[in-house]
Amino acid sequence: MGRVTRTVPGPQPDPHTLRPRLPSPVQELTDEPFARRGVRLLLKRDDLIHPDLPGNKWRKLEPNLRAAAAAGDRALLTFGGAYSNHLRATAAAGRLLGFTTIGVVRGDELAGRPLNPSLARCAADGMRLHFLDRARYRRAGDGDVLADLHDRFGAFRVIPEGGSNALAARGCTRLGRELRGVADTVAVACGTGGTLAGLAAGLGPRQRALGLPVLKGGRPHFLQQSIGALQTAAFGGPRGDWRLDERFHCGGYARRTPELDAFADAFEDRHGLPLERLYVAKLLYGLTTLAGEGAFAPGSTVAAVITGTPGTPGPTP
Repeated sequence: MGRVTRTVPGPQPDPHTLRPRLPSPVQELTDEPFARRGVRLLLKRDDLIHPDLPGNKWRKLEPNLRAAAAAGDRALLTFGGAYSNHLRATAAAGRLLGFTTIGVVRGDELAGRPLNPSLARCAADGMRLHFLDRARYRRAGDGDVLADLHDRFGAFRVIPEGGSNALAARGCTRLGRELRGVADTVAVACGTGGTLAGLAAGLGPRQRALGLPVLKGGRPHFLQQSIGALQTAAFGGPRGDWRLDERFHCGGYARRTPELDAFADAFEDRHGLPLERLYVAKLLYGLTTLAGEGAFAPGSTVAAVITGTPGTPGPTP
């Protein structure tokens, strides 16, 4: 089923009218688990880029929004789960720039329920929500599924789940360039891999990008293959030195554990910095564990990309 909350005017041509804060600031933290190992910890505060499109959502959406405006597209259709940050950012972009937005949500069992806070925010920003059963959602890129969506909604430009495509990967190279020479390891939480694909391509030759997936692995090496495919589509082949550590998903996307919450609460108490729990808390939890394991050489610097703000809460454990 669909929900329509309002109509919107035609899109404005330039996403930079949103006035992003770029480059985003870098903040150094003295955190005991890192300091004990002689490792500097930096936070790349991409959460401060824009209040409605923070972090990697700005970096991935901006080139897609620019391409849509240049092509004269008036509607954007994209995909996500019930707590998708990407759906929220796309809805906000539609409100701010005048695009009609359609969010295809995983799970038709949600259609008859009250909207959770995340989806309610999407609807408040004018996004039309369409709930798709999980089997068809897994085939969302197939021609018959897209044809059905076109029959229902008319013409639209597709932005993939998580916003990760070749345009998004190219947009995220600027993140890497902003961090050239700043850190030995630059780490980011991964959903669909577009940010890591572009980050690695933008870093310098002696820097490593580290991705910590927040989704529980399905097929072996699926995310690694997806990132490779994104780099091939965006740059013609592999770029940069990058790897994944898949131990810190805490049960899967939007899943949390008591250990993760205890870590996040303690980190917030130490530094007065609220942590977004679906991505950022898992990233810092993983990096703290890796520091304790001696994964980072004494005297080295680790930069953690803070990709979002606490905002709308996800599900509790």
